[in-house]
Amino acid sequence: MLDTHTHAWARPNRNHPWVNGPLVETVDEFSVDAVYTAEKLLEDMDSVGIDEAVVVGYPICEWTDNWYTVQCVEEHDDLTGIVMLDPFADDAADQLREAMAVDGVLGFRLGAICPYDRMWKMFDPTVSWLRDAIDETEFWTAARETDALVQILAHVDQLEQVLDLVETYPELSYALDHFCHAGPDVPPGKALAALEPLAGDECDVAVKISEVVHRSEEEFPYRDMHDHVRWLLETFGRERVVWGSDFPNVSDEANYAESLEWLQHVDCLSKNDCKWLTERSIRELYGI
Repeated sequence: MLDTHTHAWARPNRNHPWVNGPLVETVDEFSVDAVYTAEKLLEDMDSVGIDEAVVVGYPICEWTDNWYTVQCVEEHDDLTGIVMLDPFADDAADQLREAMAVDGVLGFRLGAICPYDRMWKMFDPTVSWLRDAIDETEFWTAARETDALVQILAHVDQLEQVLDLVETYPELSYALDHFCHAGPDVPPGKALAALEPLAGDECDVAVKISEVVHRSEEEFPYRDMHDHVRWLLETFGRERVVWGSDFPNVSDEANYAESLEWLQHVDCLSKNDCKWLTERSIRELYGI
């Protein structure tokens, strides 16, 4: 199995201090150690039978400081990485090319749900800077040239911005995190309806059924989110729906096993479907 969404971070030091106060406070609520290294992640993966994982940059340091994500993939063959980049930076294209030159870095993540001036410190689904980022053509040219995966954390209310981006750069591959922050209070056919144009064969877009622990309002196995899984499978097909745990970010409410085993309780999923969601679709889409 391959987990598409995990995190790891190292102890702060003089060159890489912990500057994200809200995230430092959040880490204190986790059931894992406050310093959660790649080695600890690999131990936890092994305990639940997960063979490989994607480490998504954890912005506890300056949010564009990708030093530990790069170190994870350089030191561990079972880990690949997603870095954090600012598409508006003067040297954004060069930073992207440098990151993608590291064997094991798959692409970059954009926090479209975050205010640009408080990136990864708070969420606000009314922000619209992602639409402005579409005009950073040099950056997107570098993304195309390096075959970088574009991973986006966006809210369902921001999906028109995502659609504009995909339509402008249809040659890129995209992954949308965490059910697009849809919750169980709105039926998926309504909450996620804006995704339907991205389900066609002309778009290379995957949706991640990740962080279910925080999307759900119920205890394990998070049945109030099962309809969302069914809708995504019917709309995108199992080849473009991928699972991720978001561990240890969900460890305030669940253990690693629960963030995986809830899939076994979604009544529409066969064993073969689960194989696709937890490995086959991931490998084909991510090129791992």
